[in-house]
Formats: sequence, structure tokens, C-alpha cells
Amino acid sequence: MGERQRIIIAKPGLDGHDRGAKVVARALRDGGHEVIYTGLRRTPNQIVRTAMDEDARFVGLSSLSGAHGHLFPTVCNLLREAGLNDVIVFGGGIIPDDERSALHASGVRAIFGPGTTSSEILEFISEAAGRNCGVGSQDPWHWGE
Repeated sequence: MGERQRIIIAKPGLDGHDRGAKVVARALRDGGHEVIYTGLRRTPNQIVRTAMDEDARFVGLSSLSGAHGHLFPTVCNLLREAGLNDVIVFGGGIIPDDERSALHASGVRAIFGPGTTSSEILEFISEAAGRNCGVGSQDPWHWGE
């Protein structure tokens, strides 16, 4: 599996559907990682503050509301502004393929949609943990590309 990681799972914005985020949180926990679930309706500032307070290596964002195009880049920018350049951001939810490149350009390293297996997410965590690919990195790597 690799080294145990500290991972924040967050639901930014007004999206009230958290079943997927909870499934991912449990899968990561069962995979041996330390997971902090922030709960519903968190602001980008609250998510970044949690990442800072918890000394997280990863932030997983979940969105089903369609606001991912604003919320995910905002979290990435706030992480950089806070000097948390080594934090690796991944996202999940209903995210159209044609919107993924903009999210990658903002600093999101992986996007997982419906049907993603927990082993795929665990594999991403393992591979990303071995790279210097946080939001402040110039490494163009993105999972699955």
C-alpha cells in the first residue's frame, strides 16, 4: 500500500449529497490512511484551514452540484496562497469530460467519477504520494493521463 497518508475529504459549496464522499472516506480509511471528513457545505476557506490544521497531504473534493468549476480551483488557489504547495488535490462527482482539463490546469491531480473503484483511488494515492505533485508543483502529471 505504501505510506499512511493524512487525507481530507470535503464537500465544498451547497451540495447536500454526501454518500459518495463517505464511501470514499471509508475506502481510504480501510486502505490504511488517516481520513478527516469535513462534513457538508464547507467553504473553500474552511477546507484549506482544515488541511492546514490537520497537516494533510491530500485534499479530496466532492461535488455533485455543478459548482466544481469554481470551487475546486478556488481551493487550489487558497492552498497555494497559504503556502500549502505540497498538498495534492483530487476531485470526484459528476464532472463532464470537457471540463476536466481546466480543473487539471488549476492544480487538481485526479478526477474520479461514478463507477470508480476504491482500488483505483487507493492506487492514485499511492502513486501521487511518491511524486512532488502538490498544487504548487510544475509537474504536469495527472492521474489517468
